[in-house]
Formats: sequence, C-alpha cells, structure tokens
Amino acid sequence: MIILKSAEELAAMRRAGRVVAEAHALVRELVKPGLTTWDLDRAVEEFLLRHNAVPAFKGYHGYPASICASVNEVVVHGIPSRDVVLEEGSIISVDIGAFVDGFCGDSAWTYPVGEVAPETQRLLAVTEEALFLGIEQAQVGNRLSDISHAVQSHVESHGFSVVRDFVGHGIGRQMHEAPQIPNFGPPGRGPRLKPGMTLAIEPMVNVGGYQVEVLADHWTVVTRDRCWSAHFEHTVAVTEDGPVILTVL
Repeated sequence: MIILKSAEELAAMRRAGRVVAEAHALVRELVKPGLTTWDLDRAVEEFLLRHNAVPAFKGYHGYPASICASVNEVVVHGIPSRDVVLEEGSIISVDIGAFVDGFCGDSAWTYPVGEVAPETQRLLAVTEEALFLGIEQAQVGNRLSDISHAVQSHVESHGFSVVRDFVGHGIGRQMHEAPQIPNFGPPGRGPRLKPGMTLAIEPMVNVGGYQVEVLADHWTVVTRDRCWSAHFEHTVAVTEDGPVILTVL
C-alpha cells in the first residue's frame, strides 16, 4: 500500500531530508585521497547524532555502519572499512539515511576523489542528469514508470547502462515503503502519482553492462564486469505544484 503523507508529515520529512543534505555537505568537504571509508562513516554518524538524527542504515537487517560507501566498481551497499583508502582519480558513492521525528530522509551522491578521468566525469554527469530527469516526471497524474523511462532513456542514450537488480522506493516512517521504483521500463505503467506520495528516486548507472553480483559479505554489490558505477538519489514529494526535493539544504 502506498502511504500518502499529510502536510505536517511532509514537513517532518523535510526536516529529516535537510539533516541528510547537511551530512552530504560534510562528506563533500571530507572526501580526498588518503581518507578511509571508515573515517567517513565515523564523521557522518557523529554528525547525525549531534543533530538529533538516528542513522537509518545502522542495524538495518544487520548492516554494520551508518553510511554505505561504494568505491569505483561497487554499485551500492559498500561497507565502510579501515582498509579502504580513497585514491586520487577514484569515485565514491555515499548513501546516507536518517530518521528525524519519526520520518526518514535518504540521499546518495557520487563524489570524485581529486581529479578524475573525462569518462568518469561523464559518468557522474549523466547519472546526476538522469536523477533530475526522473524527478521531473514525479508529477501528479503521471504514472510511476514515467520516472523509470526518463532515467533509462537518458542513461542509454549516452552509452551507459542502468542497474536492474536494485531500485528506488517509497519512503516515510519506514526507510523502504511501497512502491518500488525501477530505473528502467516503458512509460505509462504502474500507479498514478498522487499528492502526498514520497519517493526515493535513485539511478544506479554502470559504464559497462547492467549485470551486478553480491560479494561474500552479503552486502557489497559490484558490477559483474568490474566497470565503474555511479549512484545519485534524492527523496522527493509529489505535490500539486510539482515535485519537491526534500533532501536539499
């Protein structure tokens, strides 16, 4: 069942989204060669707790950290580690979720580490563009798959591929609510979008093929061909006045 949020509930989600956005601003300052993903996780967790936010990921189905830190060929769910040191020219996708006043905000961003290659810059640009093109389709009266189609069309027109095994999702009092939001598929299908729907829209885009696999830790998702991957996500509210991004400053 898709849960529609009231104006008061959307205001609470906006508070959660702002804290997540502030945490990403911190990440943007911290990411540099030599930093470990463990250090990044510690910094974000401490930031969230200082702002009376509860890390949404920590303990979720046993997940051991407060962020997902996915480097290069890792698509999503990379577990922070003291052994993973960021290197010049690499990329890191950081996914952050937090509960504030009982509601969840969820956002991911892929950051360059120092100077990156032109093809890597293009991957990041196309994935970010796909996110915002998907968000543009979160209009009252549209179908859910209009979001999916907008993402896939843009990504594939630039020669990249869209991950199919992992999708976006509804969000609210729970981090994962109905509906699931694939990043691929034809337009005009699925439920009609209504005011009060809140969606975590999150393209995951690979340089190579779309196939992925899960490593032995049962969390880390990597591209099967080990080509690099990018991940961008915002929490969005569907309103009569158009989509409203909740995970921004």
